[in-house]
Amino acid sequence: MTDTRAILPAIATVAASAMLLRSIANDFIPNEFRNYFFSSLHNISRRFSSHLTIVIDEFQGLSLNEVFEAAEAYLGTLATPSLQRIKVSKVTKEKKLGVAMDRGEEICDVYEDHVQVMWKFVCTMVESSRATNPGDLNASLRAETRSYELTFHKKHKEKVLNSYLPYILDRSKAIKVERKVVKLCTIDQYECYGTQEVNLNHPMTFEQLAMDMEIKKVLLDDLNNFKNGKEFYRRIGKAWKRGYLLYGPPGTGKSSLIAAIANHLNYDIYELELADVGSNSDLKRRLLAMPDQSILVIEDIDCTINLQNRETENEAPSTGKNQVTLSGLLNLIDGLWSCCTDERIIIFTTNHKEKLDPALVRPGRMDMHINMSYCTLSAFKQLAFNYHGLSHHQLFEQINGLIWEVKVTPAEVAGELMKSRDAQTSLQGLINFLLEKKNQQEIVRLKLTTSVQKKSVHKEEESRG
Repeated sequence: MTDTRAILPAIATVAASAMLLRSIANDFIPNEFRNYFFSSLHNISRRFSSHLTIVIDEFQGLSLNEVFEAAEAYLGTLATPSLQRIKVSKVTKEKKLGVAMDRGEEICDVYEDHVQVMWKFVCTMVESSRATNPGDLNASLRAETRSYELTFHKKHKEKVLNSYLPYILDRSKAIKVERKVVKLCTIDQYECYGTQEVNLNHPMTFEQLAMDMEIKKVLLDDLNNFKNGKEFYRRIGKAWKRGYLLYGPPGTGKSSLIAAIANHLNYDIYELELADVGSNSDLKRRLLAMPDQSILVIEDIDCTINLQNRETENEAPSTGKNQVTLSGLLNLIDGLWSCCTDERIIIFTTNHKEKLDPALVRPGRMDMHINMSYCTLSAFKQLAFNYHGLSHHQLFEQINGLIWEVKVTPAEVAGELMKSRDAQTSLQGLINFLLEKKNQQEIVRLKLTTSVQKKSVHKEEESRG
């Protein structure tokens, strides 16, 4: 007790002296000198510090930082009592809760039983979404910059860089596959990147897809070869990407095929409206912001905007809002910029293939041209199985004969099959629909034949006159 009573006055004296010295320093020592003094002390302490800190920003220039994403996924799996605040989320179809550190939180991890590291999640607010550095998406696209700080003993530097971080990258891939839900995203506004997305609840798979069986098999083999083709693409010196052109009349299943591809590969779909893109530079920034393992979809490429032809791009500039050129689009899907991403599928759709510039659909840009044709026999059988669980029926033969004669889309066939839960009633309704459509097409064909004959007779009469 006596010792305690003696110590307390001494502590109070020291504290009072420190306050007095601080007051004198504030009154008589200039701010510049004080700042220099404390800065020097900080630098000296840093030199003698035994720890090293690695900063992992969310964005690296124009691209998402893969290490940041990996750390976010990995740290969410670490259960530690040191965390005071965590973020928890779950979306449809996900089996597990998504857990992440909240801003300002710290978490300790031990690697290989002897490498101890400390993670801290740092968020810094920025004054404006348009930062002074236009090349840094981390500052220009968000109201805050986000990063992880990884601190550890300097002696573990090589271990952390060459073993621990690669381990996190590999571990995060497995975590993402476990939790992955295919999303449909719209790249329309920079400020909303990463938020304009919904779960793709489209259940279509290749097993259910009403498509010609031979074409389906060829496409599936091509997709699987692409998915497993990392080393192949590296060996031949080509960007790891694949382009598909889906063409055919409306209602032939182009959207269903895109959903089936996304579900098969487990890739997110990024839909791009070219009409919303102001310039080639704007287009470049948006496409580079897309992550790997994604599908870029540009629907109705022939009519979304009037792409300037390469031969006329050097003429007077367009006065319209959209300044995207054909060469600008080509450079991004097949030029040097296309090599800045990996494992990306590009899909164009059109109802009129003949209207497209040949340069847009040549091999290397659109590697496969898939004709989404009118309903075939195999497509009809798939639809009959999907809607009524039928593999055989006495009315199949009559329907098969009509499908050979009548141009009918899979969407039209599906619409008839949905009208009744009774298979007999549904198939008979489809037969009636096909017969009516056959009569209509014959009437149109007869009118065209008559018109051609009249024109031929008229020309013959003119030549005689």
